[in-house]
Amino acid sequence: MQKVVKMFEHEIPKGSALYFGKNARKKRQIEASVAKIFYANDFEEILTPIFSYSGHQAIENTSKLITISSEHNTKLALRADSTLDVVRIISKRLGRTTKHRKWFYIQDIFAYPSSQRYQIGCEWLKHDNILDVILLNIKIFEELKIETYFQISNINIPALVAKNLKIDIKVFQELDLDYLLSLACPWLEALLEVKDLKTLEQSLEVVPQFLKEELEKLQNLVKKIPCEKIEKIIISPLYCGNMKYYDDIYFRSVKNNLTISRGGAYKSEGMRSLGFALFTNNLLKSIEE
Repeated sequence: MQKVVKMFEHEIPKGSALYFGKNARKKRQIEASVAKIFYANDFEEILTPIFSYSGHQAIENTSKLITISSEHNTKLALRADSTLDVVRIISKRLGRTTKHRKWFYIQDIFAYPSSQRYQIGCEWLKHDNILDVILLNIKIFEELKIETYFQISNINIPALVAKNLKIDIKVFQELDLDYLLSLACPWLEALLEVKDLKTLEQSLEVVPQFLKEELEKLQNLVKKIPCEKIEKIIISPLYCGNMKYYDDIYFRSVKNNLTISRGGAYKSEGMRSLGFALFTNNLLKSIEE
């Protein structure tokens, strides 16, 4: 027998977003401030369709898609991601009408069963200097008067370690420290201790040659970031977050245990690109706190 759940008139589905009054105004002010910065840095705005063909959605776990059927019985999905959607539309649909490579968006994404998240993000097509998007991210936080710490990682490092030690990459995704320490590998233990430039440089003295190039990429990048403009930089060479498409150096900014932004380098439609997204819901929460 199916359980009947009574819904009150004032209830909204769990995971959906509601803004009103002061919070709604603050959200609009943040979006306007960030848009102004993007325009000043030669970005143009794009708003992607809320519906797309489910096969075009760049999401590994398709059970997270909210799907419907079109009038022709084709499966459609609510927008579940913006990054690769922007790249696909610019390169496949608008490529003949524009050569512009810097785009930003302000829109929400959806996940099953009823999750709604507002995002402000940008994509810089055919560009590979990740320092540029990190500095742009920092400039936005300066404008919003938010102090965050940045975590800088390189997905190639855990991938190379997993391949060399013949272990599953899930060990890093799940951060199974007990298992990693049980391997009794001195250079791996040195990597686990890395948190800043000093400990990163110490690890470079003991790691195998196959890791040095990727670690030096992290080292060279962090040296160029103006540390006085952010709360702290944390280097996490073995961090392996749930990233769908970042395939090189990537980063996230955190405030009060909330992920405020996330970005990195990726390849899509045959070109190297960069981007990041600001999570508006968490951004507002951090400002309130």
